[in-house]
Amino acid sequence: MRNQVQRVVVAAGVAVAAVGGTAVVVRGDVPGIALPAAVLGGERGVRLVWSDEFTGKAGAKPAASRWIIETGTPDTGELEYNSRDNVGLDGKGNLVITARKKASHGKKYTSARITTEGKFSTTHGRITARVKSPDGKGLWPAFWMLGADYLSNPWPDCGEIDIMERRGDHKRRAHATIHGPGYSGVGLTKQYKLQPDKKSFSKAFHTFTIDWTAQSIVWKVDGVRVHTVKRSAVPGEWVFDDPFFLVLNLAVGGPFPGSPNTKTPFPAKMLVDYVRVYQFT
Repeated sequence: MRNQVQRVVVAAGVAVAAVGGTAVVVRGDVPGIALPAAVLGGERGVRLVWSDEFTGKAGAKPAASRWIIETGTPDTGELEYNSRDNVGLDGKGNLVITARKKASHGKKYTSARITTEGKFSTTHGRITARVKSPDGKGLWPAFWMLGADYLSNPWPDCGEIDIMERRGDHKRRAHATIHGPGYSGVGLTKQYKLQPDKKSFSKAFHTFTIDWTAQSIVWKVDGVRVHTVKRSAVPGEWVFDDPFFLVLNLAVGGPFPGSPNTKTPFPAKMLVDYVRVYQFT
């Protein structure tokens, strides 16, 4: 998933301090949030450098110090108009992106898309989010990354990492993919399918993670390795040693999921419990 988005440069950072048996992450305009030591990753050889736990009052927007809320429609054939009205916190520790069957700006649907462009980007590390994503024909929930130099180095040369994207009509499947020069379009992708006792990704939260180094990218779903792409196996240039920013969105329509039908449930909601970025130590 891709599109040109507004560039805004705002400094953002994370300070970590030990308080008793836990650690407190202090980020800009957001009060300190107590996180267990395991979340900070020290025992795993990683260090937390950025996160959003989406704490806040119901109806509040995601923190402007970390996220841009895009408006408009991407150039990927999607059918929604992305609006500020379709994203907010639920007051229970989750970000909620809502897709609605509602006409706006010449489109039949509305939804939302947020990015960290100009506010935070990272090169290599562990990037993870805990997400509950909706089912339904024509729905396209995604957690992904785009090369931060895309304005001067357009897609696919800037690179794209799809940590998670789903076709809403494939209830038990998620896709893990990279796109780059020589392997754009479908990209280097693999599907992960839930075990038979789990009926759908929409029924519960799942964690989607990449471990990204100069030599490979490894995808995990709920801690299970589902896909690996090695630098040596890429059929083109490896473009994953530069900064990438984060994107969360719930698209409607487009070439990947197709169009909604009469059975597609609206409003459809994508919930995000947290997004965390670690650096390897």
